[in-house]
Amino acid sequence: MSANAAVRSRGQTPLLIAVYATLAVTLSGQWIAAKLGVTAVPPLELSTMRFAIASVVLLAACAITRTPLPFHRWRLIVPAAVLGVVGFNSLAFVGLTLTPASDSALIIPTMIPMATAVFATLIHERLTPRKVVGFAIATVGAALVILGGQQAGAEPSADRLRGDLLEVGAAIGWAASLVVGAIVLRKETVLGHVTLMVLIGTALLLPIGALQQAYRDVPSWTIETWAAAGFLGVFSTAVAYLLFLWAVHRFGAGLAAMVTYLTPVGTLVLAFLILSERPLPLQLVGGAVIVIGVRLAARRSPIAAGERLVEEARA
Repeated sequence: MSANAAVRSRGQTPLLIAVYATLAVTLSGQWIAAKLGVTAVPPLELSTMRFAIASVVLLAACAITRTPLPFHRWRLIVPAAVLGVVGFNSLAFVGLTLTPASDSALIIPTMIPMATAVFATLIHERLTPRKVVGFAIATVGAALVILGGQQAGAEPSADRLRGDLLEVGAAIGWAASLVVGAIVLRKETVLGHVTLMVLIGTALLLPIGALQQAYRDVPSWTIETWAAAGFLGVFSTAVAYLLFLWAVHRFGAGLAAMVTYLTPVGTLVLAFLILSERPLPLQLVGGAVIVIGVRLAARRSPIAAGERLVEEARA
């Protein structure tokens, strides 16, 4: 049986690599696209348009696959939308107007696993000593990333600090949404849950996005701005949300969460190549410390790994 499990594992490797590669591009690219977008249009307006585009794509996917929407779970999906769509994107996009994309890409993807693990204790998931130590190390790394940004100067550093703190708040909102989603996905499909969450979130974002210019500037958006919104809506929302939650369901949360390790590295490279943003030395050190801490928290103990092998052998 263990041999068969090994064969299945090897057979899943190309699929796993393909999923991780796609997620790395979509999750890393979203910060570059968002940064390019918020420099041209109001951030809340761009965020609303992102989810409006994603809603169309996800509804089309539901129609093609005949996937029903879990309206009967609205009591859980509405809070998930408030936290993971409205809260996360409002804070993240406004924060991007104050801080570089490289800061956002280092803080959000690495803070989410820590916050998720803490919130997950509310649904009886274990917070082991290994996770506590790992998250403590990662917290130090996040602090180094934020402090590293303060090397830029006096007045800009105040804005950058506020932006970094908004990104931390965005990460906490998304983490809480993931925990709510984990409850819903015990009985519902990934596509149905994500689609309804995005639809509700879009409806809630519409009046918020109108606060700045009431969408009067949308007809004058440039091709570059529409390209940024399209990438965010199709790839960084519809595709990324579905693939990430599918990976959690297929491979387990620990293995799926490892894709977030690739996001800071990918975005730092893209931010340097596309936006000419140079990460400061202390930020690079902080990023390395974060990866070490989160990797330690996600690592399975030998006993847990052995128990999983036994379960796979019995399957």
